[in-house]
Amino acid sequence: MPQILQIAAIAAATLGTGAATLSVMNEDIPDLAVPEGDWTATGALDGIAFRIFGEDLSSGAKLEDEIFFRDGTFQSVDCEEYCNFGWSDYQTKEIDGVIHFTTTTICPDAPHTVVWYGTVTGDDIAIDVTWTTRRWYWTNQIPIRGVGTAIPSEAVSG
Repeated sequence: MPQILQIAAIAAATLGTGAATLSVMNEDIPDLAVPEGDWTATGALDGIAFRIFGEDLSSGAKLEDEIFFRDGTFQSVDCEEYCNFGWSDYQTKEIDGVIHFTTTTICPDAPHTVVWYGTVTGDDIAIDVTWTTRRWYWTNQIPIRGVGTAIPSEAVSG
């Protein structure tokens, strides 16, 4: 009988520790905070594509991507290749001749959410992005910062 109690005590201690560990592991990380403002679906960037050179701010890894704006929607080549994110609606606002944009893209088959915020001045773009993966046992986020330039219209295949 004491052996059964010993096993029960070990199991209870293990489960208790595991439950505490799981609650710590599942802390959420908020998505990128996009500035407040009068965001509207203007299609202001439709027909424009950009080649982006960025960096994973956590690891320092270099990243390259192409993004497209078409018919009020946005697409990232990297997101599409990774998880078939598809086209997502985007919104803009203009401040002193600079177009600000934001979009949130969601993978239909996995718990990935990518929030984009960027500014476009002429042919130049600057972006801040968070790629967040939320699972019941952990949340992981990759913060990205990048810059880029417009791709000539004949090069746009998006």
